[in-house]
Amino acid sequence: MALTTSKLNSFLFLKLPSAFICGVRVKSISIEICEATVTHRWINQNPFNSMYFAVQAMAAELTTGALVMNEIQHSKAKISMLVANNKSTFSKKATGKITFICNEGTLVKEGIAKAIATGEGQTFWLKSIGYNQENIQVSEMHFEWTVKVKK
Repeated sequence: MALTTSKLNSFLFLKLPSAFICGVRVKSISIEICEATVTHRWINQNPFNSMYFAVQAMAAELTTGALVMNEIQHSKAKISMLVANNKSTFSKKATGKITFICNEGTLVKEGIAKAIATGEGQTFWLKSIGYNQENIQVSEMHFEWTVKVKK
């Protein structure tokens, strides 16, 4: 059973309601790329009339985490996943519709394959970049994911 945008958006509604209420939505997912959007609105703004950094982080993390979830599902192994670390860079005010893209599915596949082959936990960093409607980068976020085969 493949992950779809509607399944991921239902997951947001049920398990991550704050992200859903703030307007985070998955727009596309494949084995290699995940794309999510969020639009600057009153509910997700900061005092400086732009999108609050935590809302951007929710959308960015979702693009990386969805790729991990998707690969775990494809592997058919029981694997736990957790964010161990993150770092962010903000380069422009986030206003309007922001699109976050993570295209590092190959890194995910390699990390999960190694965890299955060795039985040891693995860590890998995934990057998600946020772009505004003019296709200008507004933020770049990195998440260190840990995966471990459950015994």
